[in-house]
Parts: sequence; structure tokens; C-alpha cells
Amino acid sequence: MENSTPEITGLESDSRREFLKHVLSGAATATVLMVYGPGVHGTSLRTGDSRIWKERSAEHQWTYVIDISKCIGCGACVRACKRENNVPDKLFRTWVERYVLTDKGVYVDSPNGALEGFEEVNAKIRGSALRTYFVPKMCNHCVDPPCIQVCPVGATYKDPEGFVLIDHEHCIGCAYCVQACPYQARFINPEIKKSDKCTWCYHRVKNGRLPACVEACPNRARLFGDMKDPESEVAKIFKEDKWMVLQPEMHTQPYCFYVSLPREVV
Repeated sequence: MENSTPEITGLESDSRREFLKHVLSGAATATVLMVYGPGVHGTSLRTGDSRIWKERSAEHQWTYVIDISKCIGCGACVRACKRENNVPDKLFRTWVERYVLTDKGVYVDSPNGALEGFEEVNAKIRGSALRTYFVPKMCNHCVDPPCIQVCPVGATYKDPEGFVLIDHEHCIGCAYCVQACPYQARFINPEIKKSDKCTWCYHRVKNGRLPACVEACPNRARLFGDMKDPESEVAKIFKEDKWMVLQPEMHTQPYCFYVSLPREVV
């Protein structure tokens, strides 16, 4: 993700129980801006889309869950990702956005991707603030990723266990995938001149470890696990039927899910 303001769009999951029946069986800128006015509060989060997530046949079905109610905006996840993956300056594989709900609208900022956390908002916004919360963002590792569809050389591909990955030997740095990603989670790495993004720390997971950002989170706002393991935390969260996804209208079927995601992030 480049150091630019992400577009804030609608989100919510759909056909949750149908999804569960299938799966359980087998960056940012320091500028503060108003995204939208208070009229959004009457907006429905449901899209009416009746699609069902595709069941995967691999041994594992890795899933990422972010609990907004537990995120404190400390930036530990961003710093851990930077260290683990050698992410270039001013670019991010994961970042955190701050939302400040006021009586005049919602203001969003993410200074340097929240690498060093957040300073207090200015007095004018603070004086009218009704609620503040933090929303981590990253690659959503979609079932149907637009980035794969547009890659002219097949450098972007899906691992059978759900990882969306990039083969840097074949990537030509054309940035088609960067433009296609609805979550603004990709960027061209200036050091290698190739596309780059979050991999859910594929190299760690394959060695039995958690992604670096999950391990670093002091408040357990980030969870990672196998949906095919009914005893895993992610599987139990889905049974509670309280999860959402970003931009369901894009039909990408993301495997990064959110809990306690406020309505104002529509």
C-alpha cells in the first residue's frame, strides 16, 4: 500500500450461515479528511447477495480475523510487518486507519500507516468527537481475486490453502494488479521493481508460526487460524455469526474477516 488515502467503501458479509455450512464441513496518509456525512447512518449493511464462498479441498483453510473492538491503534502490527518482510519506507503491507465519528461526519487518518501509532486529533475535531476506533487493513486473500484476473503473465496466483501470492521471477512490474485491487493493498516495490503485498507471512505459516502482525498484537485484535479446525478461534468466531467483509459488492469473497466493524465504515 502506498502512502495515500485509501478509499472508504461499503462492507458486510452475506449468506453467512450458508458459508459456514460449507467451510466448517470439510496505506495511508497523515491528512485528516471527512469521508462522508452523518446521513450514512440509515444505510443498510446487507447487500442481498446470495452467493456462497467456495469450499477448498486443501488440508487447511487459513483465515484471518480482525476484531475492531480490541484494536488500540498502537502500530505494533505495522512495525512487526516492516521488520519481518523488509517493507520499503513509506509503503505498507498492512496499515491501520483511525476513524473519528463526529456530529458532522467521519474523519479518517493514518499517519505513516500508523507505524508509530497516532497522535491526538486536533482540538476542533476532538471537541465534536462522538466515537473513535481503529481499523487495520491488508490484503484480503480473496477466493476470486481481481489481481489474478488482470495479471498478463500469471505472476499472481492462489495457493490451494488460500494464500494469494506473487511469483517475483515472473512479475514484470506492470502494476495492473495494483490498480485492480479493490482494497488498495498492493504496491510496486521500488527496490525490486515488482508487485508487493501482504502474504499472511506465508513463510512463517508454512513453518508452523503465526503471521508477524498477529504475533505482535498486544491486544489480540488480530487472529489467524484454520477454518477446517472446529476448535480454532477463527472457526468459533464464525459460529457466532457476527463477522463482516470489506466491499462484498465486489464479489471477491475475501478471507480477511472483521468483527465489531462499525456501521460508519460503510
